[in-house]
Amino acid sequence: MDLENQKRVKELSEKYGPENVVVVLGGAEAESSGLAAETVTNGDPSFAGPLAGVQLGLRVYHIFEPEIKEEIDPDVYDEQVAMMEMVLDVDDIINEVKKYREQYSKY
Repeated sequence: MDLENQKRVKELSEKYGPENVVVVLGGAEAESSGLAAETVTNGDPSFAGPLAGVQLGLRVYHIFEPEIKEEIDPDVYDEQVAMMEMVLDVDDIINEVKKYREQYSKY
């Protein structure tokens, strides 16, 4: 997660309260999605950004997860996301994000 996005997530958490923020990721690889999930839950593992050492404990999901998918209009999901489900390792991505959510999310 780049430094600007870290800053935005931190500001939104401060403004609305971390219990009211849900992060939805869309990364194409399990590893990068996991790093982003770790960053918004347990803090920036590289200790380089605004979330270095900041454990927000946010709820974080990937767009492929059923909990998010069921909240989106099926036509929009099919148009914007479904194609990627056919070419990416969806299970690995979901499992990686879920691992950090279950370990570090507070809400």
